[in-house]
Amino acid sequence: MDGIDGRKLKILSAIINDYINTAEPVGSRTIAKKYDLGISSATIRNEMADLEDMGYIEQLHSSSGRKPSDKGYRFYVDQIMQVSKLSPQEEYMIKSQLIDFALFEVDRLIRQATVLLSELTKLISVVKTPSVEESRIKSIQLIGIDNFSIVSVIVTDSGLIKNNIIKVKNPLDNKVLNKINNLLNLRLRDLSINMINLEVINNLKRDLYGYEDIFDAIIPHLYDSLNSKSNNSEVYFEGITNILDYPEFKDIERAREILSFVDDVSNIKNILDNKSKISIRIGHENYIPGVRDCSIISAVYSLGERQLGSIGVIGPTRIPYSKVVSILTKVTKELNKNINKIYFDDD
Repeated sequence: MDGIDGRKLKILSAIINDYINTAEPVGSRTIAKKYDLGISSATIRNEMADLEDMGYIEQLHSSSGRKPSDKGYRFYVDQIMQVSKLSPQEEYMIKSQLIDFALFEVDRLIRQATVLLSELTKLISVVKTPSVEESRIKSIQLIGIDNFSIVSVIVTDSGLIKNNIIKVKNPLDNKVLNKINNLLNLRLRDLSINMINLEVINNLKRDLYGYEDIFDAIIPHLYDSLNSKSNNSEVYFEGITNILDYPEFKDIERAREILSFVDDVSNIKNILDNKSKISIRIGHENYIPGVRDCSIISAVYSLGERQLGSIGVIGPTRIPYSKVVSILTKVTKELNKNINKIYFDDD
């Protein structure tokens, strides 16, 4: 493991765990007193000097102890960390709060997951909602208002509902409307706007022969509803002021940097554009200046096998990785379960 023997590994683990808990640089005497490593303070000091030369820890001042570097945290996450077990209370809190919101649309469920994540981690939590262009049609319903007016209702799997009034030349009874509804859902269900190609349109036009006014109205309505720039994926935050409770951000400039970063939605969309189950970006691995002193842990949430969006947390680089990964994994698992429940139980 890059020249790290068992003794160095124990010392590095001790430094990282201590610094995560205290935010104070760690000295050799602290390690010797608090951790039963069976070696002297002088030996620990020599090993710490080697770890510093290897780039795993760093010294802020000549008279201070050491703190983990970004490289040290990365090694910890990849090689040392064991995901902690949630308490029964935390397990219950996650399940119960998300089940309560599974009675509503996907958007409200996602917002509640963000609130819950912030409460449990005491960090900034953030979520990127599903893009409307990537949303798929769950159902289309035509409902007669009067002899010459029909409401079309489009519902997507991301919870979007769009209504539109269609004017028809000839009256349509409920039997005909039901027939048209069945045809529309047969052709368009589970398709995104990008999947409604010329073949789909031609098949639908053939199916709706004799009802050209319906066809001429429903296709533009679909494109207008699912292709609007105003309906692109949104970003929600919770617990922004949590970051100010960490000593790293008592400095006004550092606090301003992170708050300015959060204020720019495009930044968040970029950092949450991950495809992996759990993504951990540490310090300078975050290429955007405002969060180079931060770590970002995120996960994807899905409908079936299809990724809908991302959810995660932002905090200092000494973020309690083991605990946060455990919480985020559980929240995402329950979020996925309830999104699929909303979608499939309504079929």
